[in-house]
Order: sequence, then C-alpha cells, then structure tokens
Amino acid sequence: MIPNDGWSRRLVVRLVVIVLFFLVLTSHASGEWKEKVLYSFQGGANAGSVPAGGVVFDKQGNLYGVTSDGGGVYQLKPPAKKGEGWAESVIYVFKGNTEGDGATPEGGLIIDSAGNLYGTTAYGGTGNCVLLGVLVGCGTVYELSPPAQNGATWNESVLYSFPTAKQGYFPWGSLAFDGTGNLYGATQYGGGNGTTCDAYYQYCGAVFEVSPPKTKGGKWTEKVLHGFRSGTDGANPNGGLVFDAKGNLYGTTFGGGYESGECGSGGCGTAFELQPPAQKGGAWREKILHGFKGGNDGERPAAGLVFDTKGHLYGTTLNGVAGGTVFSLAPPRKGSQSWEEAVLYGFNENGGPFDPEGALIFDQDGNLYGTTYVGNGGSLQGSVFQLKPPLGKKQDPWSLHIMHGFLGPPDGDFPAASLIFDSDGDLYSTTQAGGVGTGCGHAGCGTVFEVSP
Repeated sequence: MIPNDGWSRRLVVRLVVIVLFFLVLTSHASGEWKEKVLYSFQGGANAGSVPAGGVVFDKQGNLYGVTSDGGGVYQLKPPAKKGEGWAESVIYVFKGNTEGDGATPEGGLIIDSAGNLYGTTAYGGTGNCVLLGVLVGCGTVYELSPPAQNGATWNESVLYSFPTAKQGYFPWGSLAFDGTGNLYGATQYGGGNGTTCDAYYQYCGAVFEVSPPKTKGGKWTEKVLHGFRSGTDGANPNGGLVFDAKGNLYGTTFGGGYESGECGSGGCGTAFELQPPAQKGGAWREKILHGFKGGNDGERPAAGLVFDTKGHLYGTTLNGVAGGTVFSLAPPRKGSQSWEEAVLYGFNENGGPFDPEGALIFDQDGNLYGTTYVGNGGSLQGSVFQLKPPLGKKQDPWSLHIMHGFLGPPDGDFPAASLIFDSDGDLYSTTQAGGVGTGCGHAGCGTVFEVSP
C-alpha cells in the first residue's frame, strides 16, 4: 500500500522504480492500439523528471505539463514534418520559498481560453510550514501567462501562497474552474481540522476556493470550503474536483471514512459532495456519498471523479479486491438520500494490470479509459486500459481491454495520471519513469506518450 502522505509517495515511486528495473526482465504489449513515446525526460538540473499529473493541449496543439523533480513546467511542440520528434522546452522553473515562489509541483495543469496555465505546488511560497525542521512553505497556486511573441519568456504569478497549515498545506492534484473565474482545489493536509492523519503534516486536508481580485492589481483571496477531520469524515483529499450543473463539488479522499476491518483507524477513503451555501457568505455543506470498506468494495481512491451524461460518478481505488477497482456512484433514487455504489471492475495483481492511480475519462460511446500504475498482463510496468459497458443487462460486468502494456526503457514505466483525447481520438498522458533519460540514476526519468488506434 502506498503511504498516505505526498512526501512518502514520491519516495516510494523512486524505490519502486529502482527495484522493478532489476526484477523485470521480459514483457510484452497487448491490445491493438499503437503507443509512441513523444518525449523522454532527461533529469538533472532544469531538465526535469517524474512528471506530476498528465498533460493539456493549447489551441495550437502544443502539450504542457509539470515535473515534480526539477520543479519545472514544460511545453512539447508537435513535429513540423512527419517523422520528426516533438520538441520540448522548459518554460518555467520554480524558484522555491527562499524567493517567495512555489516548489515541487505535485498536480497537473489546467488551461483557460486565453492559453494561461494554472496549477499548484506542494511546497514553497511565503507560508510558515516546517517539515523535519526545515522551513519549506505551505504551497502555492500559480498562473503562467504565454508571451506576446513566440520564444519570449512566459510570465509566472503566484496567485495565492498558503500562509499557514490552517488555510491548507501540500496542494495535490489539478485545479477546477467555476463559471465566474474562481479556482477550486484540494490540499492533502492543512485545513484546520483533524490531528491524527500524519506524524509530519498538520491537519487532515482541505478543499479550497481561490477567487480573483475585484479590482485590477488586487490580491486573490482564499477560502477553506471544508477542512476534513478523518474519523467518519474523509482525510487527505485528492484534488481533481468536478462540478455538477447546480454548482455542487465532488471529489474523493485517500483516507478517512469507514474505520473498521481492513483499513483500520486510517480509514479506506471516501467519495464526497460539497454543496454551496444558500446565501452568500454562508458555509459549504459536506456530504459523504460513500465510505469505502476495503476488500471487494475497494479502498484508497487516489484520483478524482468523472460524470457520465446521466449524472452518475465514476472513479478508481488504488487498492481493494486484488489490485484496485473501477467504481460507479448512482445518485439517490426517488425517496432516498443515499448514493448507490457499484464495483464495475476489480483488477487482479496476479498476472493482470492493477493499482489504478489516475482518474478516468469517457469517450463519446460511453467507454471508460484509464491507466494502471503497474502490471500489463505479464510484467510490472503499467498499462492503458479501456472498460466497455455491458451490452446486455445492466448488472452484467464491464469488459476490460488493454490498449497498451508498458515495456520499460526505452518505453515508459508506471503511468499515474489521467488521459486526455485529441480531436482524432488519440490518447495522451505521462509515465513517472521509463524512457531513455539517463540523469535520474534509475530506470529512466519519465515520458510523455501517445496511444492511437
């Protein structure tokens, strides 16, 4: 089981990469889709490694993402001619809390219609958070604005620097916009509630809103919408929040919730809803939609949720069954207040893909796509998968199809982020290791990849 804190998770990624490089000798890809590594990260100063989150497109077809090691934001330009490679450039490197800037991005990017990029850093900023006796800052929310001319410098602005753990500590996952320009996200720790979630970080996590200034040149302001308490409440929210048509927010927590059986006092994680106040200035109301129980029910959701066209929610759990699950949550039926959870697929670590760590996406036909961190039907490097809904009765099982099984260097290793489609139906994302980079001291520094039919 991956530890329940961001710092330990990043250490585990490195250890797993090193161990599996020596253990895995042979593997094979399966499925009919073709995979291509668009870029291999090189590691070292300013070169970056261990991509955090997936990638986003701009209107020109360029891809953008971040690396947690090296602390940079990168751009990938598609080839000008067929047969050429994608061109990578680092458009910004975070300077850290000594200069009031962010450090260590641990979530993906989102992009607005003007091409501005938004994200979070886990550390840095001007906050007073201390880790292992070192002032590291509590994290930031930032914006990167494109230059007016090609080749010029991108402009970074720290929109909000978490001042203390009470306002939030260790932002995790991607942000979300509402219809009026406010940003929403989650911090793994902080928030002012709960005291037993981690030995090194304060509190049990928060969902926050960051609002733009009312006058030009003013400061962005932050509000904690909910501080998690653990226990029957959730703990350590994952980010990647989604809105419904009424403005309610939905997400998952890695811990908290049901605290019996397999998961013990740390809880197995939750899916939750946050309802906006009826009157301006009021408090948001939290509702636990489902508390995971482990075993056949799944445990430890590590990513956010996605809606289908009928208002059902879908997500993944990192553990449970024999290697994680894909689950759905159906909204309450008439006369009921409870959402109904169903496990659509249980992964099997004995010979198949397992440990889905990223969020899911839908295609126009209602098929789900995602990644597993390890396992591809014969080796341990991870997979891209498709889940097809049943053709017969509603209760029939969904069918799993492996689109690509990663092979390790020079191919990718260990995908942990969600996928995105381009206009042609091709899929894009990142792996945290693998590729041909040699500056990391282990089996590759990570990749950006494409999977196409």
